[in-house]
Amino acid sequence: MTELPLRNVVYEKIKSATSMTDEALNKSLIKSGLTLPEDRFNKILLDLEIMGLVKVSWLTKDTRRVEVAVQEAEEDEYEKQNRETMEKDYEASFPGVEEEN
Repeated sequence: MTELPLRNVVYEKIKSATSMTDEALNKSLIKSGLTLPEDRFNKILLDLEIMGLVKVSWLTKDTRRVEVAVQEAEEDEYEKQNRETMEKDYEASFPGVEEEN
């Protein structure tokens, strides 16, 4: 069995809880048998944040909150034009109704 990269393991832990403190995350990893040095742990969190997968914010001076980042789906330009055309066609299907500006 191939071992998952540490980044994936950490992300799965965060994803399963949706939100947790960095301390709780570290304890969860230790419980799973993964002991990470603090610098490696911080690097993984930074990588995940740069990739847009998690959001890290400070709760207190020594505690950070780690949560799954909400992904906004990008609207395809073609789909956007198609939707706008359909809306205009729908509005135009009502004869005698003037557009209010």
